[in-house]
Amino acid sequence: MTLVPERGPSRLIAAHSAVGDPARVAAMVIAVGGVVAIGGAWFAQYGLGLAPCSLCFEQRPPYYIAVPLGLLVALAAPRLPAWTSRAACVGLGLLMIWGGSIAAYHAGVEWHWWAGPDVCADGAAAPTTSAAELMTRLQTNPVVPCDVPSVVVLGLSMAGWNVLFSGGLALVALIGAVAPKRP
Repeated sequence: MTLVPERGPSRLIAAHSAVGDPARVAAMVIAVGGVVAIGGAWFAQYGLGLAPCSLCFEQRPPYYIAVPLGLLVALAAPRLPAWTSRAACVGLGLLMIWGGSIAAYHAGVEWHWWAGPDVCADGAAAPTTSAAELMTRLQTNPVVPCDVPSVVVLGLSMAGWNVLFSGGLALVALIGAVAPKRP
């Protein structure tokens, strides 16, 4: 009797059965997705020289939290009760919804559906005491408006793509939270 490696869909099903825990897989997908999202943002900022606005920066913290949490859940899931990994997936999903909501708000500002925060218009992160201080700050940290996308790909800005990406990761988290664990 010779063993022939499985091919096609049955191979994927066998691989999924070997992993067994959808919450663990979802947590790892979210962690990797968070690294991809943050890596893309950093590449745009430092590699391409695209200065992010204040709303761009606000979209990053959910990923900063989701990456280590997702890795922790993925690594610890075999030793945790099933409800713990499922609850962590719910938390990861809420993080992605939070990030997607900020991205949706930012995309709406870019489409001029509503006004953005004051800091987007004037860059007033901190009050200045003199005109010289204001000029120095503007020269070292130029104001980046939130309502003008720096890049548009296939009709969507980076904020628009982040809405879709965060939504996809939130869906992965939901599946990880409710899918039955395989033996």
